[in-house]
Amino acid sequence: MILADSLFNAKSYKEAYNIYSDILQTEESYSPAMLLKMAYITEGMGQYNDATLYLSKYYDHNPSPKVISKIKSLTDQRDLKGYEVSDRAQFFKLLTDYQQEITSFFALLLVVSLIFTIVRNRANKPKYFIPSMILLLCTFLSNNMLKSPQTGIIKDSPTIIMGEPTAAGKFIKKVNPGHRVTIKSTEDIWYQIEWEGKEAYVKKENISKL
Repeated sequence: MILADSLFNAKSYKEAYNIYSDILQTEESYSPAMLLKMAYITEGMGQYNDATLYLSKYYDHNPSPKVISKIKSLTDQRDLKGYEVSDRAQFFKLLTDYQQEITSFFALLLVVSLIFTIVRNRANKPKYFIPSMILLLCTFLSNNMLKSPQTGIIKDSPTIIMGEPTAAGKFIKKVNPGHRVTIKSTEDIWYQIEWEGKEAYVKKENISKL
């Protein structure tokens, strides 16, 4: 990463991009700053689909209107789906970012509560187990429910959105690249996605996972 950053600062963009790309593909790790640099490089190379992909990944870390505006300009579309910024979405993002810390906190409280219950020897009084049960539930929910949904970006033009996982199914819409969708499940060559609040299907080859 340090070498790639040095090359980027020296304006050796192609060499820097090759290293960034290798890190992303082989190590499956990245930083928000790295994604912005990759988006900058690919935009300069005229690879707008790749630039949109990196900005969409960056959007996961910084869901701001500025990022949305840049993606719209790259895709030449004014109405992109899946980039709505809401207080609810930002709050859930905050919870998922600190999932490990929240789960650890509830687990610690649970252990303390169980020790307190045992020490006080209140086994004949079930009401003293209620806090422990509540903390157990909170720990379980935090560990299993605070996970960001799998998302993807439509990469091909045009992409056909269908109502069923078959080419003979109900046609919903034909869209261009850039739209961000939530991937619900996989079915053969199709992804089940959420489109405008409804269940829909898109071929896997038309979507890049984020």
